[in-house]
Amino acid sequence: MSKLLRSPIITTLGHVDHGKTTLLDKVRGTAVQRHEVSGLTQHIGASHFPIETIYKIVGDIVKERGIEEEEFRKQLKVPGLLFIDTPGHEAFFNLRERGSSISDLAVLVIDVNAGPQPQTYESLRLLKKTKTPFVVAANKIDKLPSWKSEENVTFEKSYNEQIPTAKRNLRAALDDILIGLSEVGYNANLYTKVKNFKKIVAIVPTSAITGEGVPDLFFVLTALAQKYLEKELQLHPEKTVGSILEVKHTKAGTALDVILSDGKLRRGEIIVLGGKKGPISAKIRSLLSPRPLDEMRSPKEKFEHLEEVKAAAGVRVLASSSLEGALAGSTIYGIDPSKYDEEGLQRTLQEKKKEIAESISKILFRHEKEGIILKADTLGSIEAILETFENKNIPVALSGIGNVNKEDFTHAMVVREKNPKYAVLVAFNVGVTPEAKKLIEKENLKLIRDDVIYGLFDALEEYLREWERRKKEKILEIVGAIGKIEPIPKYVFRTSKPAIFGVRVIGGEIETQTDLIREGDGERVGTIKRIEKEGSSIERAESGEEVAISVKGGYFGRNIKEDDTLYTDLSEQKVRLIRRELKESLPPEKKDVLKEIVKAKRKAKGGLWGI
Repeated sequence: MSKLLRSPIITTLGHVDHGKTTLLDKVRGTAVQRHEVSGLTQHIGASHFPIETIYKIVGDIVKERGIEEEEFRKQLKVPGLLFIDTPGHEAFFNLRERGSSISDLAVLVIDVNAGPQPQTYESLRLLKKTKTPFVVAANKIDKLPSWKSEENVTFEKSYNEQIPTAKRNLRAALDDILIGLSEVGYNANLYTKVKNFKKIVAIVPTSAITGEGVPDLFFVLTALAQKYLEKELQLHPEKTVGSILEVKHTKAGTALDVILSDGKLRRGEIIVLGGKKGPISAKIRSLLSPRPLDEMRSPKEKFEHLEEVKAAAGVRVLASSSLEGALAGSTIYGIDPSKYDEEGLQRTLQEKKKEIAESISKILFRHEKEGIILKADTLGSIEAILETFENKNIPVALSGIGNVNKEDFTHAMVVREKNPKYAVLVAFNVGVTPEAKKLIEKENLKLIRDDVIYGLFDALEEYLREWERRKKEKILEIVGAIGKIEPIPKYVFRTSKPAIFGVRVIGGEIETQTDLIREGDGERVGTIKRIEKEGSSIERAESGEEVAISVKGGYFGRNIKEDDTLYTDLSEQKVRLIRRELKESLPPEKKDVLKEIVKAKRKAKGGLWGI
């Protein structure tokens, strides 16, 4: 006997203003417009489309493709589609179980007129990392030049009625999307041309305004779920698990908006979830769901009380005891006490609490080490940001949920003592307490805030690059010139007190007030007091230049010979500083000169000099 399947959980991602919310609204509206009594069931945080509604929506496509309706119905065993109502990265981040996404499918919305944008690529990286199958909705086709729209028709019907210019405009726009996807390793094509949906990403042209292509989107998502996700969508009655999409503070107490991804929840059962101060367990007092087709704006009773909820579903959970400190993005487990004796129940509770504690400890932590201070709104957000920081080798000393506060400021000040580079407070989608704001401004600590993740990364990377640049400038100021010169024998103007003669800079640079050493024995021969070029005094001369120098302590013909190679002198401390801090950023020519300086110095100071 084949196992029962649940509805796939579908999230919507994409760049800002590309039409994610409008498309979701259109998707919901399409179901209602079909005049089905239960065309759409409004869940907490999600909208469920029963399979009967989907049959109605995709009927025209089934006919266009010459598929018998009865055969099509036989093939589909998924009970429907569950769309997460909140578009964007935040919802995707919070749909997690032990670090993996519970989103079965995603719709990546791309404005067909603008092509892929920064958040598009961020979404693609996220989808690749979580191995989430997705469909591209090439949205806003109604805005294409010369395109003539028709309400709620299939893409093929709309396309066939366009003039050649409009068709060319669409093909050109789709080419930009294809190129963008290929840049991050995805092969894609117009969905009507795709033979293997497992290897090729399907692109469905849509309009969130006119509804063009929306039936096609339903068709592709349903077919993908049925053909490729049957194993993943199998229900496991013995395993009740979900994700906390949002934590809300209501008159009835702290409420959890949960996306149930497997099993079922019953009133009176026990839930285990992550909290700010550790795992929380509580008995379910109420399971709430919006009344059918109620958008929850009505002042009347918005919810109905349920005895049981089966996956996949969105539900609001109220508990008999406090859920204060519950974490959005946490996994939530359901335990049926009737299946255990007291000892077995306690053992199961402890096992689930341990699983949650171990998972959260990898995301929320405080280390006595150098690293940035990270604050964000949810567990899912922090987890995604931490992974990117790890990939970019950016250390994190503290990560936490909520506004930047005085404690975060104090930790950043401790980091500043160890390594000022990482004394940075990074805040995603959260604020700063007034007390912390004053302290941060007073101490001139770096604070980076953004509600868009790619903006956060860009700002932090720019700050770190600028910090390194300024640091290298300071080190180079301390170190001074690294240079190699050779005398020009025909330009000896004075042999001593001071020696004045022409030189050619053959590597690096020289500066005034710089000591010189000989290549042969590493001994100091004097100090450059003045540099002249074409009769004018200059402070420095660079590789390739010919200049005259005056050397205090130099005696041309005695300690400086015409065939000598001379180097700028460096202390052992400066050499170590260069090797530690500037090794990768020194130009190759200067690296070579530095090696020769060290070789010369070791002749005078011993073979371990500079190590």
